[in-house]
Amino acid sequence: MLHRRTILAAGIAFTALAGSRTIAPALAQQVRGRKLLFVIQRGAADGLAELAPVGDRHFADLRRAYVKEAESGHALDDLFRLHPSLPNMAKLYDGGQAAFVHATASVYRDRSHFDGQNVLESGGDAPYKVKTGWLNRLITLLETDSADKAPSAIALSSDIPLALRGPGRASSYTPSSLPSPDGDFLDRLNRLYGDSPDLAAALQSANETRDMAGNSGPVGRRDGRAAGALMARLMGGRSGASVAMVETEGWDLHANGQFRMRVNLKYLDDMLDGFRSGMAGEWDNTLVVIATEFGRSAAINGTNGTDHGTGGVMMLLGGTVNGGKVHADWPGLGKSQLLDGRDLRPTISQESAISGAVAAHFALDPARVQQMLFTHMRGQPVYPGLVRG
Repeated sequence: MLHRRTILAAGIAFTALAGSRTIAPALAQQVRGRKLLFVIQRGAADGLAELAPVGDRHFADLRRAYVKEAESGHALDDLFRLHPSLPNMAKLYDGGQAAFVHATASVYRDRSHFDGQNVLESGGDAPYKVKTGWLNRLITLLETDSADKAPSAIALSSDIPLALRGPGRASSYTPSSLPSPDGDFLDRLNRLYGDSPDLAAALQSANETRDMAGNSGPVGRRDGRAAGALMARLMGGRSGASVAMVETEGWDLHANGQFRMRVNLKYLDDMLDGFRSGMAGEWDNTLVVIATEFGRSAAINGTNGTDHGTGGVMMLLGGTVNGGKVHADWPGLGKSQLLDGRDLRPTISQESAISGAVAAHFALDPARVQQMLFTHMRGQPVYPGLVRG
């Protein structure tokens, strides 16, 4: 479906293209087939429910009402069990195509959703300090062919999220219930934009994005599989986006957390399974990174929910993942082991994990990737071994 906002977004992207740079042909060939999907969990997902440390002797004391469900999840090792609403993710883990990083967090240590998401998406070390997104800065590393008319990056969103904003080419797409524009309308639009190279290119890009999306109407808020399949159509093939982002919402679970986690995780699991199926053979060259702005409190509160916390979980799926592993320098859940006596203490830098995974996936120098995506991490070690490359 053709949207004015999509045209405008593509127009912004086209204008920005003049500033993109070309990299060596050999590197272009190396990275051209690789795909990266970033899934953000807005609202601070509960990592201790997603990947429950049932083997920690303090877990039951903190989350007594959650223990029975947690113990019914898929056992990953002696310590962790995956939430039972993630059966497709469990299969990927057993097949060596899923890995998890636990007790991780960005540099942000306060508990504001807006500030935390700004840090996660911008890659800065403080809210609103950096105006572009780390995914967009990654695009500038990957852009190789200015004649390639397909978008380098796309968000399944009504506008371009912060993580994709910047000089690299990026656009957004969202299905609509409005009827498709007819040929006469498009002809008139082509004539109207014909004298403006920027607008004509923007219209062409929007039409190509619409064609890649196929005949899709609105995607139901609970139809994760359809959303995943749509994302695969936007990323599949040589003309598909190399980098994409999907936003998932509703993870701020102060009350009735167990029920809402089941609903949210089922949607996430279905969406990723729909995406995997849609990518078909290209799944082998795909990496999915799933992250949230911060974790939840270690203990459940009086309304069977959890409050804003610190340490959480990052998930990695895909054909290039060095899977079947939980990466954790486990800090423990005892009172003295918790951060501020209430939160899971982060022991692995989320920025270093993202840098290591993305660099290996696209065969880029890890130090260079981390320096460009997360400038405050300059000179810091990059977490290794998450992706086979």
